[in-house]
Amino acid sequence: MRRTLVAGAVVTALALGPAAATAAAPAPAKITGKGVGQVKLGKTFAQMRSKHLVGKLRDGCELSGPNTKFSKLRSPLRGTVDWSKTSTRRVRRVTITGGAAAARGVTIGDKLADITAAFPKRKVDHAAEPIFGITLVKIPKDGGGRMWFGIPTDTKKITMIGVPNLSFCD
Repeated sequence: MRRTLVAGAVVTALALGPAAATAAAPAPAKITGKGVGQVKLGKTFAQMRSKHLVGKLRDGCELSGPNTKFSKLRSPLRGTVDWSKTSTRRVRRVTITGGAAAARGVTIGDKLADITAAFPKRKVDHAAEPIFGITLVKIPKDGGGRMWFGIPTDTKKITMIGVPNLSFCD
């Protein structure tokens, strides 16, 4: 009898354990025109670092000029944050390459048709195709938020989402 009770308790714990852990897991970060999850445009480096959302400051792209800095996003997000050039560093741009939920249901790995369905006012720019091999899709502020999607011409699947635009110098 005792063995049966212990076996029943073990089976119950194993059955409920994964469900309880799944329920406690945080929801993926939502992408909007104001930022990604808790990483919002205009927030300071100190605010983002104290919440463990970004890594340390690193020197930015030399094409952006002197005094530019960026940080990598911390897990579960993948991507970078570009900071303002002022002494109080503020979020200027967020580039997502993975780990976020979606922008109106559109996420990394989706196609142009998915963007078109979710954002009817989108503007497709093919000018970067010959140089960078990427199609840029801009979402205007009145069309769902200031954001850009990057779609390589070879895979035709979204690899980058930028709020309010994309950064290519990381």
